[in-house]
Amino acid sequence: MKPANMENTAAPLLEVKDLDVGFDTPEGKVHAVNCLNFSLKAGDALAIVGESGSGKTQTVMAIMGLLSENGEARGEARFKGQDLMKMSTAQLNTHRGKEIAMIFQDPMTSLNPYLRIDKQMIEVVMHHQGLNKSEARAHAVEMLRAVRIPDPERRIRQYPHEFSGGMRQRVMVAMGLLCEPDLLIADEPTTALDVTVQAQISHLMSALRENSNTAIILITHDLGVVAGLCDRVLVMYAGEAVECGSVEQIYYEPKHPYTQGLLASVPRLDQPEETGLNSIPGNPPNLLALPKGCKFRDRCPKAHDACKEKPPMQLDEQRHAWRCFLGGAA
Repeated sequence: MKPANMENTAAPLLEVKDLDVGFDTPEGKVHAVNCLNFSLKAGDALAIVGESGSGKTQTVMAIMGLLSENGEARGEARFKGQDLMKMSTAQLNTHRGKEIAMIFQDPMTSLNPYLRIDKQMIEVVMHHQGLNKSEARAHAVEMLRAVRIPDPERRIRQYPHEFSGGMRQRVMVAMGLLCEPDLLIADEPTTALDVTVQAQISHLMSALRENSNTAIILITHDLGVVAGLCDRVLVMYAGEAVECGSVEQIYYEPKHPYTQGLLASVPRLDQPEETGLNSIPGNPPNLLALPKGCKFRDRCPKAHDACKEKPPMQLDEQRHAWRCFLGGAA
């Protein structure tokens, strides 16, 4: 990981501009992502955090061209200067798997249940890295060993249903790291894993950044994983960015009341037991009919009359941005 004071001055590897994602449903149009902007450079690691339904996963699914049939994405997602949003499936396939890899949240639906693990891993390596079958198998076995799959020479010949949920998640991580991609998108990669394996997976992704200069987009609810792996954090609420800054800025100087609520809800060992758990009251707004003004207004303890209008995105000299009327005193 790059030291905090080292600024990456290279051109963006991925630049997302004015991304909108919507879904046509029998009840109406669901506005999943609204005018989202962010970028990252080679070797950077960006965490996208927020409650379920905030638009995190649909953001990266739109970038990858993997939205469901009733979904529609608008805007730009420039990868190495080329707009992924304008590419055909065939064009996207030249990038997916090799230059851009994704670790999906649900390994059981992402792995093909009819194919053995070796078939699913080896073909990827042979296609993208030009290795022969024996070389590809050896590489796949080593990657399974790296994610702590026991007896990988035997387990690689098994089917997904012969693995536990946590084991399948480790297989997905191994597949994402196989080709040392330029951009790795990880959607809740450690959700089904115990804390020991979580630390090992985080270490693997950190090593990939260090050795291959891979950029990482990490989607997670686990703020502890974010602190150990990422440089910057993008906080999403109701489909839009409400705060973005370095890990230090988000953790120690959060500006938006929603970010403050997320951090306050994390259990802490340095607080007495009788303190209890904090939570954000209320529920996120209905994405079928988003309210005007600040989307967090109805749940915010600091809401006032100005919040009936859409708040501006403020930016300070340290590249810390937040969408709130309260300025630096949120």
